[in-house]
Amino acid sequence: MQITLNNLAPTKVELTISADQALLDATKERVLADLAKDVNMAGFRRGHAPKALVEKNVDPTVLQSRFLDDAINDMYVEALTEQKLRPVAQPEVSVTKFVPFTELEFKATVEVVGKITLPDYKKIKLEKKVEATTDKDVTAVLDDLRRRDSKKEEVKRAAKDGDEVVIDFSGVDAKTKQAIEGATGGDYPLVLGSGTFIPGFEPELVGLKAGEEKTFDVTFPADYGSADLQNKKVTFTVKVRTVRELQLATLDDAFAAGVGPFKTVAELKADVKKQLQAEKENQAQRSFENELLATLAEKAKADIPTVLIDEEIDRMELEEKRNLLYRGQTWQEHLKAEGKTDEQHREGLRESAEARVKTGLVLGEVAEAEKINVTAEELDVYVAGLKAQYTDKQMQAELNKPENRRELGSRLLTEKTIAKLSSYASAK
Repeated sequence: MQITLNNLAPTKVELTISADQALLDATKERVLADLAKDVNMAGFRRGHAPKALVEKNVDPTVLQSRFLDDAINDMYVEALTEQKLRPVAQPEVSVTKFVPFTELEFKATVEVVGKITLPDYKKIKLEKKVEATTDKDVTAVLDDLRRRDSKKEEVKRAAKDGDEVVIDFSGVDAKTKQAIEGATGGDYPLVLGSGTFIPGFEPELVGLKAGEEKTFDVTFPADYGSADLQNKKVTFTVKVRTVRELQLATLDDAFAAGVGPFKTVAELKADVKKQLQAEKENQAQRSFENELLATLAEKAKADIPTVLIDEEIDRMELEEKRNLLYRGQTWQEHLKAEGKTDEQHREGLRESAEARVKTGLVLGEVAEAEKINVTAEELDVYVAGLKAQYTDKQMQAELNKPENRRELGSRLLTEKTIAKLSSYASAK
């Protein structure tokens, strides 16, 4: 078989592939053997007639069509392997020469993953920054536990920090005055000074009495969970229905025993500190890995097919729509709140989608360079660990499906590759 590769673009190639006679003969034999299964000939059991007789008794058009399909498929796959190409779409195939069973040449044009050039990733060094858990952190958790177990007494005075207020609230866009989806609530209990609401919201309620109403503006944080509310200025109207003074539970050994398997306050504090430190360790590790991957992707060079980026945008939008559905907001309402068209929304995701795709491709290249793979035994252990977490029968069945096992295998490969990169980046 002869292969000529023509690079039409960084992510598009044209393969010209010519068959040799041995391949054509083998393909014809295989096709005739398959067609023989459906041919009835006197004196022969089905599927056992000589191939020369089978050829005379089948429709020549059917034989040639099957022959071409099989030969082209086999040659195309072999050419991809030989040229080390990674297609991302179905090829456009055109037959340029064909003499039945003696000569075959065709061209295949296909989008592929372009060249990926890795930096010297072993020299990327980063520091994992883990914050220490302070006494203030521990006290904040203990105070929250005490609030949950506190006694509440309704008061007529103005609300102050530490009080619980029950409020009705509604929010509108500060510019357009249109209602903001998800910025409305009623009978909502809020402890002032707890920091559980939008920054800047709780201080506005200090000094209000039951029955009083106040209108004020709050700007949502840049990193707010809902993208359409990030940095948005919202005008809230809040009515205080009730003010309650909280009498926090006494922090003593009896309290400690009531919230867990602890005999003393000291044991409770030690456990809280341990849990908080574990959370900080995990957060530091995630931040370290995110910084590492961002640095690696930034230093690497990759020619990325547009189709891969578009597919990633599709996935991102699908996830966004699922979240909106959970919040009770339609896609059109979401676009209107953002002030964008469908196309503008897609383009707004393109840079992020490209970064994700590039990171994935670069990780794959590192895995190949490091000869990292996932064995069947490793995947079995990984799946068994997930089954221990998800005991639901339906979920267990999902984990057994081949397509889901392949996805889990890909996830495990990614985890192993990131672990290898982390070991290089953290090495002294």
